[in-house]
Amino acid sequence: MPLPAARPRLTVAVTGLNATDSPGPGVAVIRALRESPDFDLRIIGLSYEALEPGIYLRELVDRTYQLPYPSAGTAALLERLRYVREQEDVAVLIPNFDAELYNFIKLAPELRALGIQTFLPTLAQLEARDKLNLPAFGAAHGLRVPPGRLLHAVAEVAGAAEALGWPLVLKGRYYDAAVVHSLAQAEQAFLRLSGLWGVPLIAQQYVAGQEINIAGLGDGHGRALSAVPMRKLTITDKGKAWAGITLEDEALLALARRFAEATRWRGGFELEIMRTPGDELFIMEINPRFPAWIYLTAAAGQNQPAALLRLALGLPVPLMDGYAVGKMFVRYAWDLITDHTQFQQAAALGEL
Repeated sequence: MPLPAARPRLTVAVTGLNATDSPGPGVAVIRALRESPDFDLRIIGLSYEALEPGIYLRELVDRTYQLPYPSAGTAALLERLRYVREQEDVAVLIPNFDAELYNFIKLAPELRALGIQTFLPTLAQLEARDKLNLPAFGAAHGLRVPPGRLLHAVAEVAGAAEALGWPLVLKGRYYDAAVVHSLAQAEQAFLRLSGLWGVPLIAQQYVAGQEINIAGLGDGHGRALSAVPMRKLTITDKGKAWAGITLEDEALLALARRFAEATRWRGGFELEIMRTPGDELFIMEINPRFPAWIYLTAAAGQNQPAALLRLALGLPVPLMDGYAVGKMFVRYAWDLITDHTQFQQAAALGEL
């Protein structure tokens, strides 16, 4: 009997290894990639800090290199990635943080010249769905988005509350949010969020209802190749899903398809939805990458990270139809034990 053909060896680099109480998507993306039947993968982790837990998950990550923070700019990032490419035969790179996407998108032609493929949204797509532009985006495409205002100074909070009402949602430029019920709370939240993420902040009208998230994958030509909705069962104090369950709901799938068609979205995305008691669907945020719960899509039968890997390589990806409804995830915390010499190496040398 002939032996089965060996899967081709492929090296993939992944960011977002901070698997904490507000986790990055990287570890979940890697778990999903490891289940791809198409390739024998070597995974290179790209970190920003030496204490990102994904660095030390040796069964998932073969080697890790530290990157400069996004604020260092594209030149510093490209120099570091050139070094990584000299050490590792990286064929595909999958970024997973909002704040780093601008630099990676700008560098896409240079990365291709190095032999590194990506599958990312365009800068125009990235900016159109930005929190700062979300109300205009919703109006342009007939999508329900809560009214909002940009806040550049704490003195503008009172005016926003008068226009939008209490309670009010204040959101950081990239991450973090607070629901506030009074002017004193709002001013305190403004100072905290602006200190972390700068200005402007976004003041958004509060919408009561059921929180639902949709993970999707756009082919860049107007099709959502995959869409899996999930209802949050438990959330952290930062609003992150700690448990969730897949849903069967055609209205949610249709919304994901409308988003992909309207934007011709390229790559992974997440729609954060609020379903009101009147069954209206409001888009609260549009995240331009896979969410931290993305492994649930693979467990439910639509492995979106593995499909994105094929897209980056120019391989065909069929439209994914059907997934396991009622599939749950429950996140947990545990103590990952490593040796101090590994931490010292990661901190001092920027690689492990």
